[in-house]
Amino acid sequence: MIRKILIANRGEIASRVIRTCKNLGISTVAVYSEADSEAPFVGHADEAYLLGGSRVQESYLNVKKILEIAKETGVDAIHPGYGFLSENADFARSCEDAGLIFIGPKPEVIQQMGNKVEARKKMEQAGLPLVPGFSRPLIDSAEAAAVAEKIGYPVMLKASAGGGGIGMQAVANADELLKAFEGNQKRAQLFFGNGDMFIEKLIEKPRHIEIQVLADGFGNAVYLWERECSVQRRHQKVVEEAPSSFLDEETRKQMGIAAVKAVKAIGYCNAGTLEFLVDADKNFYFLEMNTRLQVEHPVTEEITGLDLVEQQIKIASGNKLDFTQEEVKREGHSIEVRIYAEDPKTFYPAPGKISGLKLPEGEGIRHELAVQNTSVVSHFYDPMIAKLVVSGGSRNEAIDRLREALNTYKIDGIKTNLPLLKEIIVHEAFSKGDTTTDFIDKYIKKITV
Repeated sequence: MIRKILIANRGEIASRVIRTCKNLGISTVAVYSEADSEAPFVGHADEAYLLGGSRVQESYLNVKKILEIAKETGVDAIHPGYGFLSENADFARSCEDAGLIFIGPKPEVIQQMGNKVEARKKMEQAGLPLVPGFSRPLIDSAEAAAVAEKIGYPVMLKASAGGGGIGMQAVANADELLKAFEGNQKRAQLFFGNGDMFIEKLIEKPRHIEIQVLADGFGNAVYLWERECSVQRRHQKVVEEAPSSFLDEETRKQMGIAAVKAVKAIGYCNAGTLEFLVDADKNFYFLEMNTRLQVEHPVTEEITGLDLVEQQIKIASGNKLDFTQEEVKREGHSIEVRIYAEDPKTFYPAPGKISGLKLPEGEGIRHELAVQNTSVVSHFYDPMIAKLVVSGGSRNEAIDRLREALNTYKIDGIKTNLPLLKEIIVHEAFSKGDTTTDFIDKYIKKITV
């Protein structure tokens, strides 16, 4: 069993991993930037070491320094969390070369699934349904226009690498496509070092539903049901819930079977998530695979009773899964909302100092926090500062508890998206489960702050 872990991340996910490690009796090492020197996760770890300056290149992307600290502190393994280096195949390979366990899949699998064009090819070979599109990088905007004409507008222009909606744009006609191609290509090159673009048919008003999987090194794999993540702004998730109120049991089962089939086909090992678009007729199409722990993993934990970080560590330690698909339970309903330091009207980041923090308490409430009272939210990092997870015996009970919790939640000194979250949760369409990916654009017209 792994005895000591370095967490190569920050914020709430670092604290989350540390919490499970403490429960398992595993020692922890945190690494932090100058901007994060007073962050809560630094004090949660058994040991903590400065990586460097506040910029990510000086700290959380500084592979050389991370590995130096890992060697000096005698850790067995590195947990990458999500974001930063979590889906960086070169980092995973560097960990292995340094004699460290990377808590995640093999580097070659990360590389394979991190390129959306290559991932499409692999999933097509595995027999998964794909959104109609073009399974190789486009040469230029002229070829993009020719492909779009063939599959029919509207289409979705996408960057092959990366995520978070960067390099992604829906286009309705040839003029829009020609304008969008170069800008998105440059953006993808800047953020991911890879400007390859491809095109898929736009599935209009879909649901974004993903399947959580676990796979060990002995050929065993299970799915842990689904999460619906359709409420988004700018292609980034805001509200996630499990299970989906839209799926019927047969579709749910078929999506799970497809996900397990996929991970076995690529020799996947550890926790992962396959994301799908689901249309109004419950046809599902492979979108992408995240080869890491997801931000929204707590809702799966709440309905299954499993600790996904614990499962990651056990698998990385060389253990077999100790339960079968038939033993994976599903009870109740859980909803997670992401709390951002951002303007709820413009969605622009709003860094600053927190002058007051009041958290809701009560049955079914779980907090994952990156901040505390008097914390300074830095402009150097993603503005997500907390996750509120609320569970109940039914979806209606979970929604009622979440409404009450959001009305109690207070963060003073900075702008947050709490007003947006309140508007979403009280909307009649949300209560009915009418949560397609255009939910915010369609229903949330004006935020009263």
